[in-house]
Amino acid sequence: MKLKFKPIVIALVCGLSLPVAAQEVTFNQAWHLLMQQNNSLAAGQANVDRYKNLQVAKQSLNLPSVTLSANYTRLDDDVTLSGKQIKDSITTPITLPPISIPALANSYATLEEKDVFTSSIRAVWPIFTGGKIISAQSIAAAQTDEARAQLEMERQARFEDLAKYYFGVVLSKQVVQTYQSVEQGLEQHALFAAKLEQQGQIAHVEKLQADASLAKAKVDRKKAQRDLQIASSALTQILNQSQTVTPTSKLFINSNLPPLSAFTNETLASYPGLSILDAKEKQAKGLTDVEKSKYYPDVYLYGNYNLYEGDSITAQLTPDWFVGVGVSVPLLETSGRSGQLEAAHSAVLQITHLRAQAKQDLSVLVQKTYLEAEQSMEEVKGLNASIELAQENLRLRRKMFSQGLSNSLDVVDAELYLASIQTQQHVARFNYLISLNKLLALSGKMNTFSQYENRPNKTVNTARLSTHELTTTHELTKQGSTKQGETHVH
Repeated sequence: MKLKFKPIVIALVCGLSLPVAAQEVTFNQAWHLLMQQNNSLAAGQANVDRYKNLQVAKQSLNLPSVTLSANYTRLDDDVTLSGKQIKDSITTPITLPPISIPALANSYATLEEKDVFTSSIRAVWPIFTGGKIISAQSIAAAQTDEARAQLEMERQARFEDLAKYYFGVVLSKQVVQTYQSVEQGLEQHALFAAKLEQQGQIAHVEKLQADASLAKAKVDRKKAQRDLQIASSALTQILNQSQTVTPTSKLFINSNLPPLSAFTNETLASYPGLSILDAKEKQAKGLTDVEKSKYYPDVYLYGNYNLYEGDSITAQLTPDWFVGVGVSVPLLETSGRSGQLEAAHSAVLQITHLRAQAKQDLSVLVQKTYLEAEQSMEEVKGLNASIELAQENLRLRRKMFSQGLSNSLDVVDAELYLASIQTQQHVARFNYLISLNKLLALSGKMNTFSQYENRPNKTVNTARLSTHELTTTHELTKQGSTKQGETHVH
């Protein structure tokens, strides 16, 4: 019989050499290490900080903008005004002495030189924008909320990945121990077969069958050890540790789980994917308000103070400062504000439908995962009887082989069958823990794993036939065969 098992090993890089030192960690300790060392989580936190700073920057929209400006202007010529231009521009006739008229007509004044230097401070303070500023600040706050929710989504994904990596190592270790037990049992079986062949109780082919089965068991054990080494390397790498990480938590199941409704309600209340949709809805509504604001006027206060104007007549006539109130009314603009407004309304409606669908999908996902966890629990419990049967069958096959009532292949099949059932039970425990951690991640209860691990009603791995038990069985069968051999000789 061939042992059917596909090792569950998650490897980042094959052929990695393990550090000499080892670091023992529980699953909770590994989770804390991951949160401290994982680069994707650090990147997510940096993204949250980025949007926080952008949100703070939007608060400055409420403040006035003050600008210090300095200008140099080069004119093609000086700005002058002649007496004749003054006389022609006067609409009311004036009486001047006759002698002064020619002098006035031929004279002129320089109002501004061709090189103009000016410097001023200008301030503009919006007091009504139709909701543009409030909407921009609301959108920035929603973007920060979305970044937080995305970080939480990433954290949940990393928690699920860690469960697969961590308990994948534990499972691989259990497989190695199973193969070691198989190898020990077949090694003792091969020694016993050699003695029976020497006594003439079995054919040479039976002894060859025992040796071949032992050689195959050694190959399987070495392969399982290599798989364990790769899985340990992967776990060490994702935790970003220099020392090899050795898990100390064991595979287990609980006798019962909280009701399905508890996980469903917690998931629908706290799942970050729904929070992302909430944040996107706030942004869409903010864009709607922005588009509506395009129909309203902008009202603002403004002021200007001249710091430097030069010594020209124009500068002397210009006031040093002025203040005022401005109103800007959009009459015709090219952004297509009506279409943009309808598009924003459609975005809000789209998110509403997405949220409803997401809640349905989450409910189905939680139920599916919950049923998978229960199925794994039932499988573990149901295999206990099969393990007891396989252990008893192995004892009987060994005893029958010692009495010449069974061949070597029957013993090997019994050995491998017991190993396959135990491995199947290990895999069921592994699947239970993967489903449990997925439920905890979906419901945002990742920090409660230790409560399930420390429950008094949990069950851990059922032990395989110990080496001592195997040795005792061999000794009993050996004694029986010796007596048969003595009878045969006489």
